[in-house]
Amino acid sequence: MSLSILAARWVLPVTSDSIDHGAIVIDGSHIRETGRVDQLRAAYPDASFRDLGEVALLPGLINVHTHLELSGLRGRVEEPRFQPWIVQLITLKAELFTPADLLDSARLGCVEAIRSGITTVADTADAIGTLEALLESGLRGIVYQECFGPAADQAEAAIATWREKFEAHRERLAKVPVEAASRLRVGISPHAPYSVSDRLYRLATSLALENDLDMALHAAESIAEQLLLHDGSGDFGDSLRRRAIEFTPPRSSTVAYLHQLGVLEAAPLLIHGVTIGESDLPLLTRTGTRLAHCPKSNAKFGHGVADLYEWQSRGLTVGLGTDSVVSNNSLDLLDEARFCTLLHRAHRADSTWPEAAEILRLMTIDGARTLRLDDQVGSLEPGKRADLIAIDLSGPHTRPVYDPVTAIIFSASARDVVMTMVDGRILYDGKNILTIDEDRLHRHI
Repeated sequence: MSLSILAARWVLPVTSDSIDHGAIVIDGSHIRETGRVDQLRAAYPDASFRDLGEVALLPGLINVHTHLELSGLRGRVEEPRFQPWIVQLITLKAELFTPADLLDSARLGCVEAIRSGITTVADTADAIGTLEALLESGLRGIVYQECFGPAADQAEAAIATWREKFEAHRERLAKVPVEAASRLRVGISPHAPYSVSDRLYRLATSLALENDLDMALHAAESIAEQLLLHDGSGDFGDSLRRRAIEFTPPRSSTVAYLHQLGVLEAAPLLIHGVTIGESDLPLLTRTGTRLAHCPKSNAKFGHGVADLYEWQSRGLTVGLGTDSVVSNNSLDLLDEARFCTLLHRAHRADSTWPEAAEILRLMTIDGARTLRLDDQVGSLEPGKRADLIAIDLSGPHTRPVYDPVTAIIFSASARDVVMTMVDGRILYDGKNILTIDEDRLHRHI
């Protein structure tokens, strides 16, 4: 029996009570048991033992929306207006990055994620290098391969291009050990209402439903998008007209438009959702549509505050995402969680919601449910994958610790992560990333 025990001052299973002076028994890539350290050492006397000290052991964090391939453009595109920002981003990406650069850029994002205690990412990607970067890094993830085409006559070509990329991913995963391939899935992402025609939406949805592919898309993100769908006005309407692309506004909300096209039949992951209104919520509830909440990115562009309270009150499945470091500047999900907490308390003028424990669930078990991975990760339970992290709570900025969850949400940051583990394998030991050559990476980016 090859077992190991990790002990810590606090163990936070998330779906059950915290354990003071707790421990986790790890059996290969899975969790065997959690409990008090003295009891587990007595029950498994032959297991290897390591005491991590004044840390909290908890499930690995789950980032439900990233763009890892854009990590090399952090701080380069600071245009505050959304549509011009998109144009600048597309232009710079094409001018500055080769496929090899995009791969290194995704590797950089993986390194930051691992150092931040993120063990699972849902990444929206245009280039195909992100899958390779995730394989190398040891992270768990879903790559939502994008497709674009605002003109109806571009739809078939966009799907053909997507199929080529999907086949490349499938072939790559077939060449790696089953354990590595099992950590990754590939989905489809018709980008957004201003970059995808109604025909492309229908084709992408049919593809997802027929092949059991998960689907994610940017939706209800901005007032500019809302204006486009209402009457064809605003920055996105102007952009389409300049390119002589026909668009007939549905004169509805984004959610109603997607429902009309049949997109919601795939129960997609909608990213942002800032302009989702009360009339949209029954559609989302009925179809099982999921939501990725990215509060810092939404705030940076001045898009507004998504109604997280109403989403959760309606029983919608929601996870926390950072978006890219071009629109957020950080993959620190702990900082995102603190911002999320304070933003919603200020916005609602209510200091009682959300509670720290609720936000911890948002980036662990709720994130796992959002990505349909909660049978594998998101909590420390027997039989689940050994995806876990250790957060040091011994620093002067976190002491004294009366409640470890409060300390994590309101005091800790990514810099306090001292171990990141996926499938029982340590990816970060508190000093070094053990899967990607950071020195080589930093010489190239």
